[in-house]
Amino acid sequence: MTSSLCTRQNLSDRKSLWDLVAAAGLPARRIIADADGSVELAKLDGGTTLDIHPDACRDASVLILAKQQKSAALAALELDGIARRIILCPPDLAPSHLPLVIADAQAQLALTDHASPQSSTLPLHKCGLSVSRIRQTHNRNTRTEWVLFTSGTTGRPKMLVHTLETLTGPIDDGLRVAHDAVWSTFYDIRRYGGLQILLRALVGGGAMILSEPSEAVAAFLTRAGEYGVTHISGTPSHWRRALMSDAANRMNPAYVRLSGEVVDQAILNALRQAYPKADIAHAYASTEAGVAFDVRDGRAGFPASLIGDPHAKAQMRIQDGSLWIKSTRIAEGYAGNSTTLAGEDGFVDTGDMVVLDGDRYYFVGRRQGIINVGGQKVHPEEVEAIINQHPGVQMCLVKARPSPITGAIVVADIVVKPGLHFESIQPEIIDHCRAALPAHKIPALMRPVSSLDVGVAGKINRNA
Repeated sequence: MTSSLCTRQNLSDRKSLWDLVAAAGLPARRIIADADGSVELAKLDGGTTLDIHPDACRDASVLILAKQQKSAALAALELDGIARRIILCPPDLAPSHLPLVIADAQAQLALTDHASPQSSTLPLHKCGLSVSRIRQTHNRNTRTEWVLFTSGTTGRPKMLVHTLETLTGPIDDGLRVAHDAVWSTFYDIRRYGGLQILLRALVGGGAMILSEPSEAVAAFLTRAGEYGVTHISGTPSHWRRALMSDAANRMNPAYVRLSGEVVDQAILNALRQAYPKADIAHAYASTEAGVAFDVRDGRAGFPASLIGDPHAKAQMRIQDGSLWIKSTRIAEGYAGNSTTLAGEDGFVDTGDMVVLDGDRYYFVGRRQGIINVGGQKVHPEEVEAIINQHPGVQMCLVKARPSPITGAIVVADIVVKPGLHFESIQPEIIDHCRAALPAHKIPALMRPVSSLDVGVAGKINRNA
């Protein structure tokens, strides 16, 4: 089994994503698959899954409004290097927001694999069709912009402009992957985290197995096992839900990756137990700043030595407790907004707070998520990490409840592991919190719940 290591040189000397795919080779095993079947990438060499010739999209700003991830992935693959912009609309985009998206992204036409979307005033064309053998263009010299939505958007949608260069930059991270790797992810590929995995599969020469939002976790895990998935990623919430399923042992990955939420030691240990032969890694990334680093030593947090390293591909600093990042992976800006991401020195404030403990930094949560208990700060994710350490806890959500005395109190909703009763382990959880946390961070109320709402982006819904 041979392995590949993508370098900046071989990523930058190609004009488009299709050039990278073709350079990696097009054997029959190279597919993009979902629950409805697969498409061989070789069939796109001279063909299309669009009902129009790709040249009709040349230098246009194209809105991709697909229900299926496979349709969106194939359309983006065909149009990179041809369209001026590719706007990847997430499945949870509210119809009422569509006119705002069209205006801010300057969209000129839309591709869809279902009935005509409401509120769209654009010319509509179908995508995700059976591959048609039409003369494919070879003139892929447009520097296409990829427009991605920030996760957890409320109010007016925020869209960030990336390029193939900023998106593929993190692939040059020293990870050696076999050419016949089979990639998969719980993420939607229209979000930054999922798109990163799709690009790794396409650029590295592997296959890509897509999940579906409506698909049961057990069904997806079973399908991943049937395809022989070797590399798979998701948020900690994705993985906690997966490990609750009896189908978790139906796949045997060689590489497991976490990102998108604070990664605590409990979930790392649980994954190590479930997949003892796999490499377990967790990465820090955001749609704005791109991938900053990944950690492969099996420990939560990240080494303090990564801060201030002038030779790192993503330079980092800590300012007022927040992580700041500077790299060539940062988005170029917001679509429809002149606000710049980086300061004059090129650093972006992520808003993610960290604390130093010994020789390691640990994430404690978002700046805007702080709970104020009588003037003292509580990061919900920090408390969740402690509760999740209890062997009887599957996952939990910590949030604020208004209090006339302190302004707010800390409340924890807890999902216990199958076969256990919350009442029997609650005293142990309380004692564990008392031993590890200051008094103002200890939940004043703990409640058992059967499940927690995990949004389309794979993160716990903190506004539920």
